Amino acid sequence: MTILLYLVPTALGLGLLALAAFTWSLKSGQYDDLEGAAHRILNDDDVKDPS
Repeated sequence: MTILLYLVPTALGLGLLALAAFTWSLKSGQYDDLEGAAHRILNDDDVKDPS
């Protein structure tokens, strides 16, 4: 039963750490352009203009 004295605060601490990391990723713009990389892979920049 005393193991709960260690497990509960550890679980809460890890949860708060994950929430802080997620909040940081939102504020730093990690989720701003989700489709940009998918569209960039389709653009063929290596082909030269034939004209």
